[in-house]
Amino acid sequence: MPELPEVETTRRGIAPFIVDQTISQVEVRQPRLRWPVMDNLGSQLEGEKVLSVKRRAKYLLIELVSGTLIIHLGMSGSLRVFTDFSAPPVQKHDHVDIVFTNGTLLRFHDPRRFGAVLWFAGLIEQHPLLVNLGPEPLSTDFDADYLQQKLAKQKRAIKLAIMDNKTVVGVGNIYANEALFRTGIHPTTTAMYLDKMQVSALTEAIKQILQEAIGAGGSTLRDFVNSAGHSGYFQLQHDVYGRAGEPCRQCGHPIEKVVLGQRSSFYCPQCQR
Repeated sequence: MPELPEVETTRRGIAPFIVDQTISQVEVRQPRLRWPVMDNLGSQLEGEKVLSVKRRAKYLLIELVSGTLIIHLGMSGSLRVFTDFSAPPVQKHDHVDIVFTNGTLLRFHDPRRFGAVLWFAGLIEQHPLLVNLGPEPLSTDFDADYLQQKLAKQKRAIKLAIMDNKTVVGVGNIYANEALFRTGIHPTTTAMYLDKMQVSALTEAIKQILQEAIGAGGSTLRDFVNSAGHSGYFQLQHDVYGRAGEPCRQCGHPIEKVVLGQRSSFYCPQCQR
């Protein structure tokens, strides 16, 4: 699933091409996504000007004059930009095209159809999908004091706590594994038992890991490509994720795997205690 770095990479890729541009046409080929695409999306968007492209958690927010287009990439989705009427022929899983008056095309591709293309005319912060989200991990609102307060009474595993969007948004499975390894914290450690030094280190590691992943264009697992169709390469830097049985790069002990919350967790039993 595209996580925060992949979504942020996409946001940065499409924004220069569509901000200040006007939508001339919308074609919905497959409305049956995670939530149905509204029947009149075309008539709603045509003639609208893009004011900004933002991200909240894993949601892309394309702000228009009269509302916001919310896009979620789901398990396998991507947004591609084509300019000067250069788009290739439509493929089977190209579900939504948004064409701009200058010839730019924004194409939503999603083989598994777990993504979403939603329209919201109200204050975007009040949308049901966004209203209860925790702070952005790269913002100043997410710091050691905040995280320690959130973890103080949590009896669940720390990995599950930091993957909860009500604690902090966008720390998906890949990056939770990597941040815990970097701080030497075992993923099954009870969240409330972390001391102040561990919480501070974990907060900083989450920020660092996400920034590094954004710089590398995200991690390409399964189907993710960025707005230009290129794969990210942060997976080449993974210390533990997906490396069960391989030697730890710090101590040489085999990486192990345990399932937490129905998600695979990778760790080094020597480096993480």
